[in-house]
Amino acid sequence: FLDHHLRCGDSLLGLRVGEATSQLSDMGRRFARTAIKIAADESSARIHEIEASADIDLEAVRESSGRFRRSERATENLRGMLDFFCGANWLNADLTKRERATFSERLSEALKTAPEGEYEFLTQPPRDDDPAPQAIKAMWHDARSIANQERFIHWETAFPTVWDRWYDPDPQGGFDAVIGNPPWDRIKLQEVEWFATRMPELARAPTAAARKAAIERLRQQESPLVDDFSAAKERADIFSAVVRSSGHYPLLGQGDINLYSLFVERAMSLVKPDGIVGLLTPSGIYGDRTAADFFEKISTSGRLAGLYDFENKKIFFKDVHASFKFCALIFGGESRRFDKSNAAFFLHDTETAADANSERVIPLTSADFSMMNPNTRTAPIFRTRRDAEITRGIYGRHPTLVDRSGDEERRAWPVRYHTMFHMTNDSHLFRTAAQLQAAGFYPVSGNRWQRGEEVYLPLYQGRMIHQFDHRANSVRVNPENTHNPYLSVKVTEGEHAIPEFLPQPQYWIPAGSVDDVLPENREYTLGFRDIARPTDERTLISAIVPRAGFGNTLPLFIRDGSSQSSENYTLLLANLNSLCADFVARQKAQGTHLNLYILEQLPVIAPTDYDRRFGDTTARDLVSDHVLRLTYTSHDMAPFAKDLGYDGSPFVWDEEERRHLRARLDALYFHLYGLSKEDADYILSTFPIVESNDRKAFSCYRTRDMVLAYMDALAAGDSRTVVSV
Repeated sequence: FLDHHLRCGDSLLGLRVGEATSQLSDMGRRFARTAIKIAADESSARIHEIEASADIDLEAVRESSGRFRRSERATENLRGMLDFFCGANWLNADLTKRERATFSERLSEALKTAPEGEYEFLTQPPRDDDPAPQAIKAMWHDARSIANQERFIHWETAFPTVWDRWYDPDPQGGFDAVIGNPPWDRIKLQEVEWFATRMPELARAPTAAARKAAIERLRQQESPLVDDFSAAKERADIFSAVVRSSGHYPLLGQGDINLYSLFVERAMSLVKPDGIVGLLTPSGIYGDRTAADFFEKISTSGRLAGLYDFENKKIFFKDVHASFKFCALIFGGESRRFDKSNAAFFLHDTETAADANSERVIPLTSADFSMMNPNTRTAPIFRTRRDAEITRGIYGRHPTLVDRSGDEERRAWPVRYHTMFHMTNDSHLFRTAAQLQAAGFYPVSGNRWQRGEEVYLPLYQGRMIHQFDHRANSVRVNPENTHNPYLSVKVTEGEHAIPEFLPQPQYWIPAGSVDDVLPENREYTLGFRDIARPTDERTLISAIVPRAGFGNTLPLFIRDGSSQSSENYTLLLANLNSLCADFVARQKAQGTHLNLYILEQLPVIAPTDYDRRFGDTTARDLVSDHVLRLTYTSHDMAPFAKDLGYDGSPFVWDEEERRHLRARLDALYFHLYGLSKEDADYILSTFPIVESNDRKAFSCYRTRDMVLAYMDALAAGDSRTVVSV
């Protein structure tokens, strides 16, 4: 007989008995502790009898079934009270604080008038002769209707032998182990995904504003599809509101909530102090900023037992994207501790994870999490133990870009982060070339559109830039692709060689909208790609970009206005684009976004370290010269060149020269980061796409050979010779 072990329903929004009695107490009412104890004892006794039974024949199973029914009857009134409060919380989720207080006052008054006491009023349907107000009676039925629909699981009454002292806010007990593979969905309804199979033409709307307008037209036409969408959206919104107001999810219940994260925190509350949790979740549980408070709680306290991260590759889940990453997360209860956490990443099988002596399985201490991610305490991502050793050494020698771990924030460079326009929320500001032309605008220099005094600037997106190149790609729209309608069109070498050539964006934006972020005297800034993966050719991609509008996929580092700001941009740009910084960024980038919290925790070369000499030049002068030559290849970068003291024409785009300039810069940063030639050789081996592309083009790993040769040249004090590789 197994029925008492099997429960089906909503395990996220059920209530503990102590929570319901607290809600009664807040209304000035009391629920008898004796009644709770009697119900708990009776229910637990029957379950213990079931578990003691051998169930060796059908008759014994029937006896166990009868005991289970008696156990359920013992807690029926308690479950009724808990269902009522869960349904009421659902109904009140979108009420204001004052409206909730009014509801509590009315309910409290109704309880006072209940002829058979509040216990019966909360657990049984109100009778016709009940003096409670009709509104309260209707609300009772609505609350129970929601409870019947949602099937809330209340943990003490569902598993009565697992907890003691039910009436306490924090009952004693818990499960020995909690394991599972929770849903990986977001709660927030996604318009494009919802309409993609129901009305594809609406899902393919060019902007979010256009999509919302189309939905509104359907609503005015009284389309049943919009009713279905509204109902689904309303339920998702209410669910989110209940989650946030429940108090059950202080660590993972904020922001754009994922269901799996709620299950993780629920498991944390269900396991007993010396128990253990093992769950399969998306890898964001240890790398996303929204999960940082949770992960810090287990990683820096010694509760993390294991973290085994897998690339799907269609090996494990055939219907999930091949590049999707998930992990087996194992952590202990509140009093369980482990000397170290075994971690492994980018796994394609389970055998590697099972071998604790494998080079792929990395022991990490709580101090490692604090040192390498001081602000968030999220997990660094290492492919091998060698990765971990090199990264530990780098962090031991260099500061992070921004350190928020102490009482005062410390910044290695005087720049601030900014995102200018959100590609969805600000889409009402965007115009295509066709729209501008139809409105009487005409194209002018600088890839701008003008109508009299009114000017529209190009809107750059992350896909348009590459390292040291703000002219890497144009954008083309494929309206038939609802998932990713925007295509990058690579700028050719011939187009790069034309200093007047500029890439074509998808949209333009009013110049006045840019002024608040970039005043008119700011002709350029530093941007980087937000969309980035640790499995791409390069992960950390930044460039100096001209004055324009910038979408949220191209965040900016805005200079602070100091006299050395242009040099700050130059040195920081070269640092971010170095193989060393990219190597470390790959240990942190988890999903498809290179978020601010990842960048802030990267180790960077401090300004004073650029005074180091290599022969007759300093690192500072060498970087400034090379970044100027790599960046100033078009006329729109002239203000940047002038700020660096150069008034000449743009430098000719020469692929071979650029390859040498970048290799020398990478060699320089290996020296500045304090890495040996052997370390550099190893780090270069961790960029497989760079190597593959080189071997296709040159029949050798030329980038590696050039960087190592330039390391030797710089070590000898030679910063001018062009190596022959």
